Amino acid sequence: MTRYRFIDQHGQQYGVRRCCRAVGVSPASFYDWHRRGPSARQRADRRLLAEIGRIHRDSGGAYGAPRIHAELQIACGVKVGRKRVARLMRTEGLVGCHRRRRWRPGLTRRDPKAAPAPDLCRRQFSPPEPDRMWHADYTELPTDQGPLYLAAVIDGCSRLAIGHQMGEHPTAELAIGAVELAVWRRGRVDDGLIHHSDQGAQFTSLAFGSRLQALGIRASMGSVGDCFDHALIESFFATRWGRWATAMTRPWWRASLRRWSAS
Repeated sequence: MTRYRFIDQHGQQYGVRRCCRAVGVSPASFYDWHRRGPSARQRADRRLLAEIGRIHRDSGGAYGAPRIHAELQIACGVKVGRKRVARLMRTEGLVGCHRRRRWRPGLTRRDPKAAPAPDLCRRQFSPPEPDRMWHADYTELPTDQGPLYLAAVIDGCSRLAIGHQMGEHPTAELAIGAVELAVWRRGRVDDGLIHHSDQGAQFTSLAFGSRLQALGIRASMGSVGDCFDHALIESFFATRWGRWATAMTRPWWRASLRRWSAS
């Protein structure tokens, strides 16, 4: 807060001259500042803050400063620094979704006897057209009755969630159901379609591999212990579901999934 702004806020309570003596400025300089009104920088900040608030609301409160900065530059064509966006969000109390840092075991459980598929993605997350590369993974949804598990399939080109399945256990049936829903929504799939996942036992299982083969989809799996091989779907889960870090009820999660899939 500047000295002049401090005087403007407290002048009626304590008197302008007394406030000017307290902060070490002359009353004439304060009145000169007051007549000038907001500067060009302040007016630009107000316009920018309106855009930031709109993007934050449209994301459901999920986007933080990095994503809002990217949205301003790419979608709105606004040239602005990330630190300026962060400063304006901080003044308005706007924050994005984030999980509290706490240790918890991961969901990926490898089957040492299963042979993983080769990595056909190689961190190329932007295929030239839809239905060339699908990304799949599981996430845990906290509830007051124990966790639920969500398997999702994301199209690498459009970034749309095209398949999902929810259940009480992270089984291969969830992954199969998510892929089958994706195929049903997209219609016939081409022979070149790739399904990329981690090396979890659900994806290396015989049942899942046989179903992919029957659908004409090639399997691809990233390396062990490397989250960057699955950055696209990890980012999706963090943005879509990370805003609810506390436990919800199971009916709430199921209703939320129905609303999300219908949108």
